[in-house]
Amino acid sequence: MRSSISEVPIATPSERAGNKAIRLVPFACGFRPFFLLAGIDAVLNLTVWLTVFLKPDRWPQTAVSPMYWHAHEMLFGFIAAAIAGFLLTAVPGWTGRPSYAGRPLIALSALWLSGRLAMLPLAHVAPWPSAVIDLAFFPALALTLTSSLVRAGKLRNLPFPALLMALFLANLVFHLGDLGIVPSGEHIGLGVAADIVCILIVVVGGRIIPAFTRSGLARLVPPIDLRSHSVVEYAAVTSIVAVLAVDLAAPLSQWNGAVALAAGIVQAVRLSQWHGHRTIREPLILVLHVGYAWLAIGLMLKGFWFLFAAGFAEKWIHALTVGSFSTMILAVMTRASLGHTGRALIAPAQMALTYGLVSLAAIVRVFAPAIFPDAYATIVMAAGSLWIAAFVIFLWVYAPILLRPRTDGRPG
Repeated sequence: MRSSISEVPIATPSERAGNKAIRLVPFACGFRPFFLLAGIDAVLNLTVWLTVFLKPDRWPQTAVSPMYWHAHEMLFGFIAAAIAGFLLTAVPGWTGRPSYAGRPLIALSALWLSGRLAMLPLAHVAPWPSAVIDLAFFPALALTLTSSLVRAGKLRNLPFPALLMALFLANLVFHLGDLGIVPSGEHIGLGVAADIVCILIVVVGGRIIPAFTRSGLARLVPPIDLRSHSVVEYAAVTSIVAVLAVDLAAPLSQWNGAVALAAGIVQAVRLSQWHGHRTIREPLILVLHVGYAWLAIGLMLKGFWFLFAAGFAEKWIHALTVGSFSTMILAVMTRASLGHTGRALIAPAQMALTYGLVSLAAIVRVFAPAIFPDAYATIVMAAGSLWIAAFVIFLWVYAPILLRPRTDGRPG
């Protein structure tokens, strides 16, 4: 993903509104279909979940539990689409090869969509076929990316396809649990998948946050001294991998808490090196720092919960999923969609509201239950409504950008 782009006028949702012959290019580059699908899935997924939360009798009795379905679709649907869009856009930049476009993108998008339909309880797909269809996406994506990386000799980036296959294995364990083959497989698979997404944020965040911050603040005089110390960088990666290792070796133990707390502190120290407070007037950069801050908060809350059973930390998982995962996804999608369609890296006015709504949803979902325990249903509905509103705004602003040609006339 590029850290700079030519300064050209930004488009708005009403761009070329009077032109009835607007050409649509939904499969011209990897980010286009998958960022759009991620936004649509975010809205539909949570709408279904909130409906079932209010009226559980509407959920088919033979289907996977609605809680597991909701978590699965967030990780292997919404987040998977965002990861795919990022990597399918980034790998051509890393390798110098043409962008993925046309039939390969259509096939991968159809495979992802088939998985979502197969997992929808109202579709009444039997468990085995549903599992096979849903599991096909990550291997196909990993194979597509690995081929390009190997041919270009970019072997240092092969950990990304490896992490995709790790997500495939986590999804496999989930389905084996649903089929009654692996005890507690659903819980294990979801936990491992969340840890892998944390690893991706630490790895990708370490690449893009300081780079984008440095370029965004380059005009400052004197320039900021934005250094990432090697010891902290090493500790950041090893500590988040340790979280996954301990979750597998000693689940639901105090070891979980100790390692997660240490990892959260390390991520906070790492983030402090990147001068996020200097980006207050740059929403596209600031939101990356906010997303990474939620990662540190979520890990520390996890530590407090497993070590001390602190009531305020019970909903730590939502600090990671709603706070960190969703914010980082929005940050990457909104920036990449502008840069890779020839637009200036200036956030449309509505996006500051979107970023704020997601963090507000996380605050409500994570901390309000401990303060207002008797209002849990209201809290869930409020946080969910804030989330949905954020992604509705994202779709309103960015669907035209994702579907229309680049403003500079270049392919992609």
